[in-house]
Amino acid sequence: MTISHEATGNGPDLLLVHAGVADSRMWARQVAELQAGHRVITLDLRGYGDTPSARKYSDAGDVLAVLEELGAKDVTAVGASFGGYVVQQVASRRPDLFARLVLICAPTDNVEPDDDLRALWTAEEALLEAGDVDGATDLMVRHWIGPEADDEARELLREMQKHAYAVQLAAGDVDNEEWPVEPEKLTVPVRLITGGHDYRFFTDCADYLAERLPGSERVHLPWAGHLPTLERPAEALTFAS
Repeated sequence: MTISHEATGNGPDLLLVHAGVADSRMWARQVAELQAGHRVITLDLRGYGDTPSARKYSDAGDVLAVLEELGAKDVTAVGASFGGYVVQQVASRRPDLFARLVLICAPTDNVEPDDDLRALWTAEEALLEAGDVDGATDLMVRHWIGPEADDEARELLREMQKHAYAVQLAAGDVDNEEWPVEPEKLTVPVRLITGGHDYRFFTDCADYLAERLPGSERVHLPWAGHLPTLERPAEALTFAS
């Protein structure tokens, strides 16, 4: 399989899907602890980490293929940011595979980005079009990780984002088939986590889902930015519990 993935440890299946500014290395501190009581499944989506890009693919389809190859069942899935959006797509298509979902600062369908987030995307695009990958990388690190992060976390994010740019820019235009998110099919327990220093869009997305998922748990972290698992790694161990 072209999708780079690892399954470590023994116990109930725990899937960790990385953010769109990172790769599977963002979970390293959590995996070291969680593998004592779980089979922890991590992967790199296409164009991230050790997974090459492709002209036409589906992130959701790739994640489902990994789970099926591993024979995963009763999965607790933790998705950060874009990874949380991918988790929603897979769980909408195959709800039978999942026991629980944890969505950390995740987007969803039918919610419009706020003006500040649109401005960030515009600034990123301008830098990349000008060939300033270092400038775009620095911009992402400044805006996507919160004040609690240490220097090690910021440097890791910089490394992961810069690598993703290199792979994705080399690949050119791609077609990622997204599957619809259907909240009515997400009948397992869902924890919706947001950060006080994050963009309003992600809080709006969590609120939108909470209204449609009566059994969901809403958690707001006043200290957190967009990547709380990098910002307070030890505290993040409790997110999937």
